[in-house]
Amino acid sequence: MTLLTPTKRKLPTLKPFLKLFLLFVGLTSSYLFANDLPNACSRDQNPNEFTILSYHQITDENQTLDSTYAVTPSNFQDQIHWLMENGYHFIGIKDILKYRKGGKALPPKAVLITFDDGYQSVYTHAYPLLKKYKIPSVIALVGSWMKEKDTVNFNGTMVARSEFLSQKEIKEMLSSGLVEIASHSYDAHKGIQGNPQGNMQPTIRTRQWLSEKQAYENEKEYEKRIHRDLVANNTFLKNYTGQKIRVMVWPYGHYNSKVRTIAQKLGMRIGLTLDDGSNTVLTPLWGLRRILVERKMTLPDLALNMWVRNVNYTDDARTTKAAHIDLDYIYDANSVQQEKNLSDLLERIKTLGVNTVYLQAFADPDANGAADYVYFPNRNIPMRADLFNRVSWQIAKRTQVKRVYAWMPMIAWQLPKNNPAHEDMVVTLQVDSTHLNMGYPRLSPFSPKARKVIKEIYEDLTKAAFIDGILFHDDVTLSDYEDDSQAARVQYKKWGLAPSVMQIRADRKQFLKWTQLKTDYLDAFAMQLTQIVRDEQPGLKSARNLYAQVALNKDAKEWYAQGLSESIKHYDYTAIMAMPYMEQAQNVQEFYDKIVHNVKQEECGLERTVMELQTFNWRKNNEPISSEELSDTIRHLYDLGVHHIAYYPDDLFKNVPDADSMRVNFEQKSLRMHRATPSSTVSNK
Repeated sequence: MTLLTPTKRKLPTLKPFLKLFLLFVGLTSSYLFANDLPNACSRDQNPNEFTILSYHQITDENQTLDSTYAVTPSNFQDQIHWLMENGYHFIGIKDILKYRKGGKALPPKAVLITFDDGYQSVYTHAYPLLKKYKIPSVIALVGSWMKEKDTVNFNGTMVARSEFLSQKEIKEMLSSGLVEIASHSYDAHKGIQGNPQGNMQPTIRTRQWLSEKQAYENEKEYEKRIHRDLVANNTFLKNYTGQKIRVMVWPYGHYNSKVRTIAQKLGMRIGLTLDDGSNTVLTPLWGLRRILVERKMTLPDLALNMWVRNVNYTDDARTTKAAHIDLDYIYDANSVQQEKNLSDLLERIKTLGVNTVYLQAFADPDANGAADYVYFPNRNIPMRADLFNRVSWQIAKRTQVKRVYAWMPMIAWQLPKNNPAHEDMVVTLQVDSTHLNMGYPRLSPFSPKARKVIKEIYEDLTKAAFIDGILFHDDVTLSDYEDDSQAARVQYKKWGLAPSVMQIRADRKQFLKWTQLKTDYLDAFAMQLTQIVRDEQPGLKSARNLYAQVALNKDAKEWYAQGLSESIKHYDYTAIMAMPYMEQAQNVQEFYDKIVHNVKQEECGLERTVMELQTFNWRKNNEPISSEELSDTIRHLYDLGVHHIAYYPDDLFKNVPDADSMRVNFEQKSLRMHRATPSSTVSNK
């Protein structure tokens, strides 16, 4: 382990005004986050153990292959000096492994330096500094680039092989004992076709669309392709460098449970990602998180990034500004018109200024409340069009949006009649015509056959599309007269309850127990589905729609089997459908005020709750809510301390809500944050 003590070394001194500015940034940033997102609300409250920085090229701007991630030599030097002057201690992979085995503790503010892609400039401009200060580092190499003699196919562009490290340079750095070589894949640092529309997506995680077969590769073909690539690179790098490879650096930060299992079996039990968050005792070796250092990252940006990781904050600190979008608006049987609709949507999203999109992944053409179709290939539900991946990918790559959620039903599925679970439906006892019931068909969550089908739908979604979160529809619910199906009765007996809903309702004590057990059961199933998706897409966030009455009325849990406290506890975000006209509220402002008041009573309530507003009054001939009213509402909610706001629906063709007005509305929160700190930018992946 190399411990650097700044007082023992003569270091270039930062200009006094810059040091004062960085101190100010640190203090104001601390104040901002401490008051905006308490650390107690982090899902992982363990302290950060070490921070990993991900660099690429270290070269002047006029010599870059990818200017986005190239850091100039002078900036790299300033960043290293800043880290040393501010008490950071450089460590290597061996230090992390020893520590995780119960060995010597890591120093405070430990940091690991890594370089992706194996650029020659690392040797020319970074290695002298690393050698001077004895800084350990990891260099990730792409085998197919290293083996070339003259030119390299660099993401579709032919560049000189001399842009990358030579074998002689690599061995010289290895001989210093400071450098560890990692695999960056053999030939997977590129995109492959991920859908019929031609999107090129990260090779490691994409199930390739095979144009000649007009089909996707199957899971066996996918796993075989990845295994073949990782084996090839390990073999090549062992022969090329003489070092056994034990670290996998995932290209573009993409990986899943299958590929990391393959890597582990090949001896690479350490995986470096670009996932958000700190590296705590709970962070597995196969999923170590890194900060991606970009060209535009200033010293204040670096200071803020390091501080955020050291206090274990994540990108959840970003306030949610979400548009809830129906993919039905984009779908068209005419592919040309469909692409035009998509193009118009992308431009609209840019204008809206949102950073989050809840994107519909299903279709309900008969409007009975249950999904008849989906927009992705799967085993159980007819596919209306292979469209979801196309739209979600374009939103992520061509707009400012940071997170795209798949909006999905949990149990509201209308399965084809030949599906074995087709008839395993929720049974509702309607004994009072005035009593509230859900009103749409749902599969019984107590049916093993239904649960299996639902899990398969979610498995297929996560293989088909790149997403950042799941938003469960408002169907995660059972009324106080549901479910009286045979499968449900079997479960009630296991819970020690009477075998039918009517018998349970006749006993108040049983009824209350039944209500809580149903609530917990539904949430637990949602968490199982979340984990299925998270296995494919680590870091994925969970959110659910919650009826406003659950946040307003203490008795509502009995009506819906939804609980505000339980929801905030289990899901990353709870999107309360704060829609006063739908709820026929007598006083609109009191409606919002009461919801916010009750949310504030919950631990981490504001931090994990999204207020989802309506943009149409469905009870008044679908009349749009005026821009003035939406602006006043959003301003009022921000004044109440609300962090996260969404709206539904977004009508692309009617410009409802008005895109320019919504951008101004959402900027209200940004302005508040800018008043709190001179550096509100946290660099994102």
